[in-house]
Amino acid sequence: MTRPRDIAAHVLTRVEKQKAFAAAALEAELGRAVQLDARDRALATELVYGSLRVQPWLAGEIAAFVPRGMDRLDATVRAHLIVAAYQLFFMRVPAFAAVNEAVNAVRSARGTRVAAFANAVLRRVAARAEAIGEAEREEAVFASAPAWMRAALERALSAADARALLGSGGEVPAVAIRVERAEERTAWIDKLQAAAPQARFEAGRISPLAILAWGAGKPQRLPGWSEGAWSVQEEGAQLAALAVGAREGSTALDACAGRGNKTAILARAVGATGAVDACDSSPAKLERLGSELSRLGLAARSTFAVDWTVGSGDVRGEYDNVLVDAPCTGVGTLRRRPEIALRRTTADLETLTRTQIAIATRAGAHVRSGGSLVYVVCSVLREEGEDVVDALVRARPELVPAPFEVAEVRAVAGDAPAFRLLPHLVGTDGYFLARFVRR
Repeated sequence: MTRPRDIAAHVLTRVEKQKAFAAAALEAELGRAVQLDARDRALATELVYGSLRVQPWLAGEIAAFVPRGMDRLDATVRAHLIVAAYQLFFMRVPAFAAVNEAVNAVRSARGTRVAAFANAVLRRVAARAEAIGEAEREEAVFASAPAWMRAALERALSAADARALLGSGGEVPAVAIRVERAEERTAWIDKLQAAAPQARFEAGRISPLAILAWGAGKPQRLPGWSEGAWSVQEEGAQLAALAVGAREGSTALDACAGRGNKTAILARAVGATGAVDACDSSPAKLERLGSELSRLGLAARSTFAVDWTVGSGDVRGEYDNVLVDAPCTGVGTLRRRPEIALRRTTADLETLTRTQIAIATRAGAHVRSGGSLVYVVCSVLREEGEDVVDALVRARPELVPAPFEVAEVRAVAGDAPAFRLLPHLVGTDGYFLARFVRR
């Protein structure tokens, strides 16, 4: 029988060996484990996200009792040790239970001799877990982020906010649903709650379109998705698209459209009398975008495969609104993608910052006089935020920073032309948003 900790160890192994995304790997594993009840699914999820959040620290604690070093261990054995250590240090699972389960799993996977080694190591880890206090556990979360990331967060935020952001993944975040029409949100909360009484549904905090769901399982199995009544989209991403301020009859360009969630919000806003064009460097993503918009009864006027770092491709003319949702380090999504902290480097940050400046500068050429550009990244780092804004203004002085116009955005940003969404303050992923008007 598949157990939550076995699923977690398998996901950690895939994240390490195949560079898989934890969320996708976990979803696949849970999809196969149809016999697991909601409680065990929640436990598997906590084990995956929790272990990844503090994996460097856990590995260091385990390594103290592994003379030949953690790197010499088989990846599967290493994953089982890390999951067991997470249970011991952060979940306070009794040592006999956490150790015995891990040892049995290692025995099944690698034999009796390796299981005996795992048993000896984990007995000593369990004793260490008993000896540390809460302050040391809290420090472990901060210490598990790479030094460059901790420094970058402290440059962008206060030291307290940097620590709070890194600590915001203590609970697995809600799944956010975006209803197509704000006036239908309350009705859909009632319908979804009736369909999944074991789950919890609430209105979002900052997006008028958002419903937050906990314990609902795979959202696409709920009523309304196949009919195009709603989509799955993180609440901060919803606000980012609403921040564009697209209006009935206007034209909009989604310069980095991806799978089309933000494109859908723009298309709904401009209506039948307006037009939205969507761009992405990946033709495959544009194909998925078309399918997603069709499910919602929407369509883009045109789609363009564009690499903005080399030019504007086939994009022509000017638009009332341009959205640049640029590729970034994803530091703002750590609570959903903790593996980012294990993979991103300062070189990535430097490369992505250059890419962001190039995209924003070239897409900015397609803003009409009096029109606006909104720049968004799911990062909170200064290098991907204020530094890009400064570079864009230097490259295109006709683009002037300007306050946001949408009421729901102003409720968060006030009169500022740029602001951050922080997970520990508003409950969304972390974002940086900036707005410009072309004079």
